[in-house]
Amino acid sequence: MSNGKWKKIHVIENIFEMDMIKDAFEKEDLEYSIKEYKDTAYDGLFVLQKGYASLFVREKDEELAKSIV
Repeated sequence: MSNGKWKKIHVIENIFEMDMIKDAFEKEDLEYSIKEYKDTAYDGLFVLQKGYASLFVREKDEELAKSIV
C-alpha cells in the first residue's frame, strides 16, 4: 500500500527554520522527509547554493504542508 509519491515543497534556509517545521509537522502528524545539504567535506559549500535543506511530503499532504510552512 503506497501513500503516494514524495514531493519537494520548500527549501529550508537554516537549522532554526528546520526545527520549527519539524515541530509543526509532528503536531499535525504529517509524514515528511528532509534532505540536508550540509557536508563537512566541503565546509557548507552546497548550503550557499541550494539552501540548508529541502523539505519533502507525500503528494496527498502537499496542500496542508504548504499551509503550515
